[in-house]
Amino acid sequence: MAQLAYKVLMVRPASFGFNTETAVNNAFQGKETRLSPQEIAQKAIAEFDKAVEILRAQQIEVLVIQDTEKPPKPDAVFPNNWFCTLPTGKIVLFPMFAPNRREEKRDDILQQLMGDFKVRDVEDWSEFEAENFFLEGTGSMIFDHENMVVYACISSRTHKSLFEKFAHAHGYQPIHFLSKDEKNIPIYHTNVMMHIGESYAVICLDSIKNKTERIYVSQQLTESGHEIIPITQEQVRHFAGNMMQVKNKNGKKYTILSQTAFDALSTEQKDIFAFHTQLLPIPIETIETFGGGSARCMVAEIFLQK
Repeated sequence: MAQLAYKVLMVRPASFGFNTETAVNNAFQGKETRLSPQEIAQKAIAEFDKAVEILRAQQIEVLVIQDTEKPPKPDAVFPNNWFCTLPTGKIVLFPMFAPNRREEKRDDILQQLMGDFKVRDVEDWSEFEAENFFLEGTGSMIFDHENMVVYACISSRTHKSLFEKFAHAHGYQPIHFLSKDEKNIPIYHTNVMMHIGESYAVICLDSIKNKTERIYVSQQLTESGHEIIPITQEQVRHFAGNMMQVKNKNGKKYTILSQTAFDALSTEQKDIFAFHTQLLPIPIETIETFGGGSARCMVAEIFLQK
């Protein structure tokens, strides 16, 4: 199964802003600012357009979907949480923690994907929202498609039994653990502290406090053929774990990350990356600051075939 996608979907925001419903458990969101909500929204659109321009300049295929103005969806720019596609040809919808983020699930996007690509099935796991069981897509889960393993740090947005149920339903080996920041606060999404590329893995092992879990995760990554690139808690705060590797139209590998994350990496870390991939930083400071998500959150892989 392919680990990397050749196509990505991004949603151009119409109502980007600070989301009070997600701030209750996203320690990465900041709201102190002299900017008006209108200025924040405008800056986010400019950053989004620049990000698409940067990706397309490297021959990375980007499908841009325009966010609808009503209802307002402050986090629509992060589509990877409400849906994902799998190399098996499936589209999966996920149960979301914040009620106002559930509005991001749009039938017209699904219809467009089903019209443009071969879709084997559409699965909707949203019913678990009624039970307060959440599993927020590739924010909650880090897939190693090639080795059929999926990783998750358990949090209020990633329910352990639901994660295991999903993994087993799709033939993946589930590996879960607890991940906390320096203040001992659970990290809300796995994809801020971990990323798996084709031949490398980025992870903040220091955030996995349980030694047994830490050793097991490290061994699993190494045995599956990934060179581990450790990052620190401080680098996690700068979104250095929030990356995604893709291939362009010519098969060249790029790893998408924010300029903030790129600047936080050491020269030694960048040298290791250079052996595996080309880093492609995008400047998205406003989106990171007020949305609490970064480059990986903005892109949903399209594994579907034409």
